[in-house]
Parts: sequence; structure tokens; C-alpha cells
Amino acid sequence: MYFEKSRAELGGGFIRILTYFREDGFKSVAAIEAAMHEQNSAALVIPAHTLKGEALMFGAEPLAAVAETIENTARSCVETRRFPDELIPEVVELRRLFNATVELFDKATNPLLTRAVPQGAFGRKSTNQSFGRI
Repeated sequence: MYFEKSRAELGGGFIRILTYFREDGFKSVAAIEAAMHEQNSAALVIPAHTLKGEALMFGAEPLAAVAETIENTARSCVETRRFPDELIPEVVELRRLFNATVELFDKATNPLLTRAVPQGAFGRKSTNQSFGRI
């Protein structure tokens, strides 16, 4: 719903903004993964916040929810000066959800990906109708 609404509102700029989402999202997910490896709670907050906002703009609510969990937990851990080891499953899920979201967006916006050729089919199906017969 939000995806189509954004698409309609942004018109010709939609694909460009979707490209920014993809580029920024890859960077955000990579930054979150790096922060987890470095055990840096503070470094989790901004990329998770950014990804959450961008995901919500396109209606990718499951992705936004995981990013929000990471952001809120990291903020709490910064205040208590501990590292959120409990976020490991969410960070793994974040990568999977981001990749799946990008794939769905690609299918929705790329006409070459939306055309489905039936299994075993080769070219066009010939029928008598194309030769003028009824």
C-alpha cells in the first residue's frame, strides 16, 4: 500500500529514490553488521534509525520493525554501557529481510522481472487465431 502510494506521489523521481533506498540500505546493513563485529553499541543507532525511516517510507514494515528493535535496544545499551549481544538474531534477520525487500521492489518496478514465461515454454504460444482461423 505505502509502496504504491509512494510510487504515485513521487512519479518520475520514484525510481531514483528507490535507488537511494537500495544504496543507503546496503550501507546501513553493512554498518550494523560491522558495529556488531566491533561490539560498538553506539555505532548501531544511526544506521538502524536511517534504515527504519527509509523502510517505512516504502511500506517495508517487517524490515522497519527489525531496524527499530535494533535501534531501540542499542540506544538503551549505550545508556547502560553494555553491548547488545541479544541482537545477533535480529541483525542476521535484517540482512535477509533487506535482501528480500530489494528483490520484491525490483520485481515490482522492473518490467523484465515481472514477465513470466511458463516452464517449458519457448517463445510465443502459437494458436490458430494468429493465422486468421476461428
